[in-house]
Amino acid sequence: MKKILAMVLVLCMMVPALSAFADEKPALIMATNAAFPPYEYYENGVVVGIDAEIAAAIAEKLGMELEIQDMDFKSIINAVSTGKVSMGMAGMTVTEERLQSVNFSTSYATGIQAIIVKEGSPIASVDDLYAEGASYKIGVQESTTGDIYCTDDFGDENVFKYNVGADAVQALLTGKVDCVIIDNNPAKAFVEANTGLVLLDTQYAVEDYAIAIALENTELLEKINAALEELIADGTVAAIVAKYIPAE
Repeated sequence: MKKILAMVLVLCMMVPALSAFADEKPALIMATNAAFPPYEYYENGVVVGIDAEIAAAIAEKLGMELEIQDMDFKSIINAVSTGKVSMGMAGMTVTEERLQSVNFSTSYATGIQAIIVKEGSPIASVDDLYAEGASYKIGVQESTTGDIYCTDDFGDENVFKYNVGADAVQALLTGKVDCVIIDNNPAKAFVEANTGLVLLDTQYAVEDYAIAIALENTELLEKINAALEELIADGTVAAIVAKYIPAE
C-alpha cells in the first residue's frame, strides 16, 4: 500500500512538470548586430527595432518564442549556416556571395547605401568617388554590402573596414577616412548625433533586405516565408517600418 501511495505521489509531482514541458514553445533564434538603428539597436538593455519587431511577429505566427543573439555582423552568416541560430536579420541584403552559404526569405524592406562626409568635403556626390584620378579613403562596416560593393568598385587599398558603423564614423570625424558608406537610416542617426557631418543627397546603392536561413533548412524557410507574406499582406510589416521610419 505504501509503495502504491508513493507511486501516486511521484506521478502527481510529474504531471505539472510534464505540463510545463508541453507548454514550452520552441525557440526561433535570431542572430543580429544590434548597432544598426532603426533596424536593430538597444533600448533599456533590450534589442528593439524594425527587424526585432518583424521577427517577433513571425515567431508569434509560428507559435515560437523569439530569442535574439547579438554578435558581430561578419559572424551572422556563419552562425546561420552552421545551425547555431535559426535565422539572421540585420538589415541584410541578398548577394551572390551570401547565397553560396544561406537561403534568403522574401524581401521585407528596401535599403539605400548612403554617403556621409564632413562639412566642406570635396565629395559632393557619388560621381566624385568615381572621378578620374580620385583616390578617396572610404570607411565601411566590415562584411556589409557597403564593404562588398566598395571593395569591388574602389579596391582594398581605398576601403577601411570597421566592426561597427560608429567606428567608421569616428574615423571620418578624426580624418582617417574621407567618407563613410552605410545604410541610409543609420547614416541619418549618425549625422544628427555628430556636428560637422553631412549626408549627401545621392545614392550609392539600392538594395532589398531579407532573412537569412540555412541552406538545408527548407522547412523553416517555407514557414517563415508564409508568415512573412501574411504580415506584408495585412499591413503589419508596413506599420512596423512606418513606426521607425516616418514618411517624409
